[in-house]
Amino acid sequence: MSDYEENIEAEEVISPAEASFERWRNRAGFFLAPLAFLIVYFAPLNLKPEAHSLAAVISVIIILWICESLPMPITALIGAAMCVLLKVADAKTVFAPFADPLMFLFIGSFILARAIFLHDLDKRFAFGVLSLKVIGARPSRILFAFGAVTAFISAWISNTATTAMMFAIGMSIITFLIRQEKETGVKINRNYATAMMLITSFSASIGGLATPIGTPPNVIGLGFIRQLLGAEISFFKWMMIGVPVVVVLYLFLYFYLNYLAPAGVKEIEGAAEMIEREKTKLGAWTRAQKSTVFAFGVAISLWIFSGLIALVAGDQSEIYKAINSRLPEAVGAIAGAVLLFLLPGNKKGEKAITWAEAVKIDWGVVLLYGGGFALGVLSFQTGLAEAIGVSLTGLLPLSGEFGLLAASVIVAVLISETTSNTASANMVVPVVIAIARAQGADPLIPALGATFGASLGFMLPVSTPCNAIVYGSGYIPLMKMVRYGVLLDVFGAIVIIVMLSLLAPFLR
Repeated sequence: MSDYEENIEAEEVISPAEASFERWRNRAGFFLAPLAFLIVYFAPLNLKPEAHSLAAVISVIIILWICESLPMPITALIGAAMCVLLKVADAKTVFAPFADPLMFLFIGSFILARAIFLHDLDKRFAFGVLSLKVIGARPSRILFAFGAVTAFISAWISNTATTAMMFAIGMSIITFLIRQEKETGVKINRNYATAMMLITSFSASIGGLATPIGTPPNVIGLGFIRQLLGAEISFFKWMMIGVPVVVVLYLFLYFYLNYLAPAGVKEIEGAAEMIEREKTKLGAWTRAQKSTVFAFGVAISLWIFSGLIALVAGDQSEIYKAINSRLPEAVGAIAGAVLLFLLPGNKKGEKAITWAEAVKIDWGVVLLYGGGFALGVLSFQTGLAEAIGVSLTGLLPLSGEFGLLAASVIVAVLISETTSNTASANMVVPVVIAIARAQGADPLIPALGATFGASLGFMLPVSTPCNAIVYGSGYIPLMKMVRYGVLLDVFGAIVIIVMLSLLAPFLR
């Protein structure tokens, strides 16, 4: 453990003014949600009774999500229960989405991520890359490698967990630089510390776009697309779009941070040795680490296998359809997770993971997905989504697939700045699908745009937990996060719109 890690833990820290605003926002939900319910429930809407009741429920849930008056998973469960109480649908129909196959993709991938984090495989990978001779002691290369490692890890485990781990490593590097500055007298530009912290958070959010399991909004969007559109986007197909988006966004992030916040020196004396020492502390590979790598490798192989078959035989071939129906992503995730309970751990008789550790995954996200998915599906079954789509389609200045794509990305980005990325995906994707159908346009690409856009949100400490963690370092003035974040938001929206427009033929 580094000197810094001995004295600090990664926390979400915001200013007193922001904390006051958050308290006000949380309390406002308890007043606004019941008020919205009464207004919508008794309003003379030209809807079927089930759709009318669902509209009142959704108004409550959206306000509680935006205000975060209650934990968001609890809010999602409240929404499902209200739908049963108000006879929007029977209990079996309402709670069916909680058993959707994608729920098990969440569970399996979360258990795999837990094992990676538990056995320090993420740290081993991070220090392994940073210690490469090509990186050396050059601050610009350290910054590039540090952010690239963060983005890669975040493609497979929680953005927040990735940020917390890389935050500690980043602060270790910054602490070392300050100590070296005092010893050698060589001044390091303080903006470099800002860049190191920002690239930690921003890279984690960007990296989550690379794979379907990289961040919850991805799975949520895929669930709506599969359930409401009947379209299957495989792990492999997602990566065909997600990886190029991540590469372009990350390169842009690195170059503008490196340009606007340079270290001011070509080399940092002793940096390579410090990183090598941290790598050495991890010791030799353990049995548990090897077992986890094997289990994770099996899961990844199963995730991309059907995609490779589609490339060779075509996605309309019988062999592809047979394999895809028997090996969906959920089965691959469960298979990898089960292997962790069978493969050896570090001690005799011990396995790579225990149930006591496995249950520490983020069950809240699983419940949030189920509740949000239930509301989205019910909105189509009751006709509410169609009514919303028809009413909004005349108000939008943009129409057609490209216009809807641009609008969906922009709206999702804006909403993700004020509420969680997960809530943004739950709110925006079903509405986008409804509007596209009302306009007679193909909803697939606009829905994907909303899914990708929901993972952006770089301007404020409260936009994502990743931002809040690094803001607590004290090296990021608020206005710098806003300036650098809005630039990435704008460029990110453009990249998503362009990439989806260019790569859309590969998805159909």
